[in-house]
Amino acid sequence: MTHDGLELRGVSIKVGDATLVDGLDLCVAPGEVVTVMGPSGSGKSSLLAFIGGFLDPAFAASGEILLDGASLAALPAQGRRIGILFQDDLLFPHLSVRGNLAFGLTQDVRGRAARLARVDEALEQAGLEGFRDRDPATLSGGQRARVALMRTLLAGPKALLLDEPFGKLDRPLRKDFREFVFEHARMRGLPTLLVTHDAEDAEAAGGRVVDLEAA
Repeated sequence: MTHDGLELRGVSIKVGDATLVDGLDLCVAPGEVVTVMGPSGSGKSSLLAFIGGFLDPAFAASGEILLDGASLAALPAQGRRIGILFQDDLLFPHLSVRGNLAFGLTQDVRGRAARLARVDEALEQAGLEGFRDRDPATLSGGQRARVALMRTLLAGPKALLLDEPFGKLDRPLRKDFREFVFEHARMRGLPTLLVTHDAEDAEAAGGRVVDLEAA
């Protein structure tokens, strides 16, 4: 039986003789945030890389990944419709805020006016109206994080992977950005997998927690 959302069936990841993830079964429903926890080296980021289609060939992985009932096995990373946010915002320094956001837009948004309208809408949703022509270097850490999330969402993902994206923010910013990310993920009905080693992140997500060390 297949489910809407993100589904993992018997996912195992090994490196050399070490098993990092062993036969993980997991369903993440649309709009649900599931947290994956575990110490450093337990396979949290490797799991996201396998789902996203960019796992280093040094790792051996097996199992099925399905998104809305369709297998992702044959699809390259760019064809999987999975958005990912990392601890580093990875904004392009040579592009303005608008350029960074426009980079995320899907090809079906055609014409300069339509693309500008989508960028402006994203800036408004992020509380960054008027920041269109700013250099990313002039933004605060929280503002950069919001731009990174909106760029990811403009690509029209069907699922969202969060690889410790709150780790570099100080506490007040971290709380605000967490709420911002979870709100947008739920509003768009995105199955979301959060990797963290911070219990506060898991508590804020408010959903199920998978402990890789105990799994």
